[in-house]
Amino acid sequence: MSSTKAAPAGTAGAARAPAARLEGAGRTFDARSSVGPLDLTIEAGATTVLLGPSGCGKTTLLRLLNGLVRPDRGTVEVLGERLTPDRLEALRRRMGYVIQEGGLFPHMSARENATLLARHLRKPRAWIDARIVELCALARLDAALLARLPAELSGGERQRVALVRALFLEPEVVLLDEPLGALDPMVRAELQEDLRAVFDELGTSVVMVTHDLAEAAFFGDCVVLLQDGRVVQAGPLEALERDPAEPFVERFLSAQRAIHRAGVA
Repeated sequence: MSSTKAAPAGTAGAARAPAARLEGAGRTFDARSSVGPLDLTIEAGATTVLLGPSGCGKTTLLRLLNGLVRPDRGTVEVLGERLTPDRLEALRRRMGYVIQEGGLFPHMSARENATLLARHLRKPRAWIDARIVELCALARLDAALLARLPAELSGGERQRVALVRALFLEPEVVLLDEPLGALDPMVRAELQEDLRAVFDELGTSVVMVTHDLAEAAFFGDCVVLLQDGRVVQAGPLEALERDPAEPFVERFLSAQRAIHRAGVA
C-alpha cells in the first residue's frame, strides 16, 4: 500500500534530488560478516522500507546512511552530499533517527529526551517550547506525560517521545529501525496509523527497517528486500510479488504470508 506524500513548500512541479544514494557501498566486519556492495537510490518524499530476514544487513544499511557505520568501499550520499567525516555532523542534523525500542535516556524526563539536541545546540527556549507543543499534537502524545521518566511510560508512549525527538530539528530524512517491533498488536496498529499520518503530513523522506511484510505493505512506497548483505530487489511491493527477481523473493514473501496467517488464525 502506498501513501501520497505532500510535497514540501517550493518543490511543487519540480523534480527532487534523491534523499540518499549508495554506489558500491559496503563494509566488511570480519571474515564471515559483510554488507554490500550496495547500489541503491532512496527517493525523496517517499517511505522506503528495508525488509529481509534477520542478519541480512537492514540495520547496517540504515547506519551507513547516518554515518554510524562507515563504508570501507564505495560511496554514500545523503541529501546530495557525500557522507564524509568532515560533513558528518552537519548532515546528521538534517536527519532524524529512531533506534530500536526508542533509545530514550532513562535518567531524563520525556521532555528532556525530546529536546536534548535542541538544547545542546542552544536553540531559543521559546522556539523549543513552541516546537514541543506542535510535535506532541502531531505525534498524539499527551503533553502531561513529558514530565515522566521513560520507565513511567508505556511502550507506545516511549515510541511517541522518540519520534518527537527525531522530528525536533525539522529533519529532511527520518531513519527508523524497527520502531514498532516491541509493541503489543493493538498499540502497534494504532501507532502504525499515527506514524503514516505524520509521514503524509510532513512529506519527509523516510527509511524504515522492518522484518514484517504486512508493515512493509502498510508503509512502503518502495520495498528494498535484502539477503546476506545485498539488495535482491527494490520497488513497489506489488512489483516484487508480480515479478520476483530471484527465487528467494518468492520464498521470502510466501513465508511471511504464512507467518501472518498463522498469527491471525
